[in-house]
Amino acid sequence: MRFLSPRPVPRAPLALRACALAATLLAGAAQAADEAMPAWTFSGFGSAGVVHSDYRQADFTSSVLKGEGAGGSRAWTAGLDSRIGGQLGVKFDNRWSGVVQMVVEQRFDLSYTPVVEWANVKYQATPDLALRAGRIALPIFLAADYRKIGYAYPWVRTPVEVYGGVPITNSDGADLSYRWQWAGIKHATQLFAGRTKVELTDITSVKAHGIFGLTHTAEMGPTTVRVSAFTSHVDTDIARPLFDGFRQFGPAGVAIADRFDVIDKRYTIVAGGVNYDPGQWFLMAEGGTTNGHSFLSKSSGVYVSSGYRAGDFTPYLAYSRVDSHAPANTPALPLTGLPPPYAAAAAQLNGGLATLLKTIANQTSVSAGVRWDLRADMALKVQYDRVMPRDGSRGTLINLQPGFESGRAVHVTSAVLDFVF
Repeated sequence: MRFLSPRPVPRAPLALRACALAATLLAGAAQAADEAMPAWTFSGFGSAGVVHSDYRQADFTSSVLKGEGAGGSRAWTAGLDSRIGGQLGVKFDNRWSGVVQMVVEQRFDLSYTPVVEWANVKYQATPDLALRAGRIALPIFLAADYRKIGYAYPWVRTPVEVYGGVPITNSDGADLSYRWQWAGIKHATQLFAGRTKVELTDITSVKAHGIFGLTHTAEMGPTTVRVSAFTSHVDTDIARPLFDGFRQFGPAGVAIADRFDVIDKRYTIVAGGVNYDPGQWFLMAEGGTTNGHSFLSKSSGVYVSSGYRAGDFTPYLAYSRVDSHAPANTPALPLTGLPPPYAAAAAQLNGGLATLLKTIANQTSVSAGVRWDLRADMALKVQYDRVMPRDGSRGTLINLQPGFESGRAVHVTSAVLDFVF
C-alpha cells in the first residue's frame, strides 16, 4: 500500500509496515551504513493544526477520545489535529526486530501525556511469515498502519464518520501475518488477538478484552483492497451512574440497565475499503458496520473521496455519512402508580437514557480541501467541512451546550502543517 500523498512512496508488504515504518516514512533518513547488528533507526512525525467552527452550541471533534474541539468550548483550537510522535526501531538480525512509537496529542482529560502507541517485537520466521508480540496497531481500515501520521494521507484528518467508529488504535497482544500471491495479486492475511485499555480520566476508562480478528489485504497494480473483521468484549463506566439508578427500580429497571449498560458486552466490526491510485489521481472508499450490543447500538459508516495531483497541489473532495440503527422507541420506566418523588426520579432516568442514545451518530459531511507539498517531508493542507447531524442525533459533536439543534449545518475550517523527519 502506498501512502495517499502526491508523491507516492514504494509499496511495502503489510507485515513489514508496522515495524519498518521509519524506512517507509523517510526515504532519506539515516540508517545503518553497514551490516553491524543491532541496527537502530529513528524517525518522527507531527502535525501542527488549527480548526475553526461557526457553531457555538457544540464542539466539532475528530474523536470521542478528545476532551474538547472547536465551537462551543472555543471558536478556534489548535489541539484537535496537532500531535508529535517518534519511533525507534531496532533490527537484531535477519529474523528479530522491534519497534517503539510514542505519540503526544490531546487526550480526553485535556492533558498531553505521552502515550506508547506501539511497542512490539517481531520474529520473521520465513520471508513471508511473521509473528509480532506486544502493543500493535489495530489493522482496521486502509490507514490503520499510519493513522496518526497526517503526512501519509491527503486530508486534514481521516473521515470521522468511519474512523470514529473505532477510536481505539492499538491492542496489547500478538499477530500473525502471511504474504502470498495468487493470480498475479499480492495478498497479505493477518490474524490478531489482544486486549486494550484507554484511561479517559482518573476514574473513567474503556476496556476491551478478548479481541480477535482477521484482516486481508490484496494489491494489484494501483488497486488496494482491504477487508477486516474483529470481535471483542467491551467494558466502560462512562454511563454507569445512570444505569445504577435504573437498577433501583425493580425488574423493569434492571432489564433496561442490562440491555444498555456496557458491562462485558460483545463489540463487533466488519469493514472494507478500496483505494485506486494510478499516480495522477486517486479514488478511495471505505465502509464499516459496528454493533455494540448496548447503548453503543449498531451503526454503519461510509465515505468516498477523490483527488487530482497537479504538481505539488492535490485538491480533493470527500463525502461521508454515518447512520445509527438504534431502536426507534427508547425503552422507559413506567411512571404510572409511582409516588411523586419516585416518578420524578424515574422520569429523570428516562430522559438521561434518551439523551445517551442520541450520542450514537447520525451525520452527513461534505468536505473539500487542497494539499500543498512544500517539500518531500512537509505538506500544508486546508480543508472545509460541512457537517450535518441528523435525525435528532448530535452526530460526532461533543460538549453540547444549551440551544443545540440537530439538523443544523456546522461549518468547519481547518489548516494543518504535516511533516516527517
